[in-house]
Amino acid sequence: MEDDCSTSTMSIGFIGAGKMAQAMTRGFLASGIVAKERITASAPTPQSIELIKTFGINVTTNNRLTVEKSKVVVVAVKPNVVPVVLREVSSCVTRDHLVVSIAAGVKLESIERDLPPESRVVRVMPNTPCLVQKAASVLSTGRWVKNGDGELVKKLMKSVGSCEESSEPILDAVTALSGCGPGYIFMAIDALADGGVKCGLPREMAIQLAAQTVQGAANMVLETGKHPAQLKDDVCSPGGATIEAVSRLEKAGFRGALIEAVETAYQKALFLGGGQKK
Repeated sequence: MEDDCSTSTMSIGFIGAGKMAQAMTRGFLASGIVAKERITASAPTPQSIELIKTFGINVTTNNRLTVEKSKVVVVAVKPNVVPVVLREVSSCVTRDHLVVSIAAGVKLESIERDLPPESRVVRVMPNTPCLVQKAASVLSTGRWVKNGDGELVKKLMKSVGSCEESSEPILDAVTALSGCGPGYIFMAIDALADGGVKCGLPREMAIQLAAQTVQGAANMVLETGKHPAQLKDDVCSPGGATIEAVSRLEKAGFRGALIEAVETAYQKALFLGGGQKK
């Protein structure tokens, strides 16, 4: 698949045209990793492809046509629909195709079972910030991938953020932390903005300040290499406002609530993949 590593020859198909497919499409186009003419997306009805159609890519209601037009096929449907669409397109999939699943909880073994023998499969857990090229993704490769398949998917995902490769067992935890994580942070930004409004800030200014503060704090963690606890200590002056607020957050169970949110999402990811809740 050497030729497919070239951005000028890569062809990508999305089975499913929902929010993640839209976010990845927008990210790929913004990064220039692939031209819009070489992206195809399919979904069951004309209505379900209206939003992704606005990117100028090829659209169809025929999943098999998407596979036939693409070398990299991204399975971007809900976990319970994955077996259905895989069986639908299975006869079209060859060793020339690289199948990439972004469905939460669906194991590589299960995907490979619904495709022809020795199909090349990679499982990725991205998140929606790929829409703004700030995704956090982790991938795992299947048994029958060719040399370079993992690097190709990593190249795609790095065009829309960060991407690491690891063993499949950790992907459910990745789903719970970074896959679901934007939802937690959006809630935090909304709550911070509400606090600002309660204290007299205009709503628009409060949201802007809250979002920029979260972004700035995240960049400090990534760029300084310091532990978040150390950075927290650095901003907590003795007898100051921050330590007073941190004390209140601790009393309210802020840290515990986030930990439990990740654990709850992890158990759900295990369940979606056919595992048992602990």
